[in-house]
Amino acid sequence: MNIKFGTDGWRAVISDTFTFANVRLVGQAIADYLRENNPNDDNAVVIGFDTRFLSDRYATEIAMAMAGNGITAWLTRADCPTPAISYNIVHKKANMGIMITASHNPPRYNGLKLKAHYGGAFTKNETQKVAHHVQTIYSSNKQPELMNYQQAIDKKLIRRFDPAWSYYEHLTTNLIDLDIISAGEMTVVADGMFGSGRGAFSELLSRKGEQYPCSCRLSYRWRC
Repeated sequence: MNIKFGTDGWRAVISDTFTFANVRLVGQAIADYLRENNPNDDNAVVIGFDTRFLSDRYATEIAMAMAGNGITAWLTRADCPTPAISYNIVHKKANMGIMITASHNPPRYNGLKLKAHYGGAFTKNETQKVAHHVQTIYSSNKQPELMNYQQAIDKKLIRRFDPAWSYYEHLTTNLIDLDIISAGEMTVVADGMFGSGRGAFSELLSRKGEQYPCSCRLSYRWRC
């Protein structure tokens, strides 16, 4: 087994180590971790994904693993920035969050970030607990418990949602003063780099002033 957890979670090359089988295995390990640490809770997880190749599919597999273990999965309808997941973990009072992304790594990589109930990264200790469950599952040849997607939707164990609206509302209410930005009469050129922040630029900046968004379409061949 070549699944290695590091800073903020697990990253690997797509179709080499970051495979559907390994993603399902890690999903089961996360479910086991949650049930071990919160045995009496109605556990809930917020799951998001970026614009990398197959990120949406990987996120769905994780959600199916959560549902198969009786855990509610709040799965985003579209790609979104990682901070939107952190915000919605707290907003929905979930036990944790999972973001499918490999951050700054090259396009051939994908990954999985683990977020705690307060929206921040898992501690090293908590990450090691998940890694231990991964090793236990692998050693015992245990098969991940997956629920069919449509069945999970019908049972409301997978709940699709748009994370952007509440997050953008939070930004403009508590963090960003668009009136001051507008008063500066600035012209903004926003480069989304084909990533999940492309919608945020357009949505926020279009509320005040002129903007010129670029690289805002979906592409798997972006370059840092």
